[in-house]
Amino acid sequence: MGAHRTHRAMWITWYDVPDAEREAYLAWLHETYIPAVLQRPGVAWGAHYASEERSSIVPQGGGQGRVERHAPAGVPDGYRFILMFGADDPYTFVTPTPAGFHSSLAQDARAMLALRRGERSNIMVDEARVLGPAAGDDENDAPGPCIQLGSFNAVSAAFEDDVADWYAHCRLPSLETLPGCIRGRKLVSISGWAKHVALYEFASLAARNEHFVFYERAHPEMEAWSVRVVKNLVHAPHSSNVAQRIWPPS
Repeated sequence: MGAHRTHRAMWITWYDVPDAEREAYLAWLHETYIPAVLQRPGVAWGAHYASEERSSIVPQGGGQGRVERHAPAGVPDGYRFILMFGADDPYTFVTPTPAGFHSSLAQDARAMLALRRGERSNIMVDEARVLGPAAGDDENDAPGPCIQLGSFNAVSAAFEDDVADWYAHCRLPSLETLPGCIRGRKLVSISGWAKHVALYEFASLAARNEHFVFYERAHPEMEAWSVRVVKNLVHAPHSSNVAQRIWPPS
């Protein structure tokens, strides 16, 4: 039986790429860029996701979704692709910093990176995590085939305790018994706009849509608590993202 690793740091980047450049960009990213990042000392894994359009997913609760507050103008709004890397230590990703690492690349690589639009990045550390029924026995803690990724701030500093209370005693414990859930992670930032990230991993998009979006309806008190908390969060543009992994292939 294997043991689950707990690489506690992540570098997460949200961005778009023009349609005309997408095929060439993705080939370069998957064949050249990601392997180069994985050669950096301390980097344990990489994963790349394509976001689902909101018209193709079922929002939690089955209605219009709960998010009401979004980030102010000026916060980059890319979301179609989500690139993640994991490490044991967050300072892995500042040795050198992302900007320093990118500036050291060859000119053709920098030209490919310049195709990104609306790019936003965070370096995060684990605040807490739980394993769900679909976790299996995988030693690698790279995220699963389907994710829901929320990035946000609390509406005020006074509400931070309520956010922590909800994750500790409502949201994360509920994921431990949710069918199709692999893992739930709550992260906090050492750099980037969003202070908080919630990462929920599922065995498939179908499992997420079947089980996650309606599970609170059987628990009215949990649902009411969730609605109250979520309405007091300020989300990044297009957050929460539901996305499927495109590298490595599922």
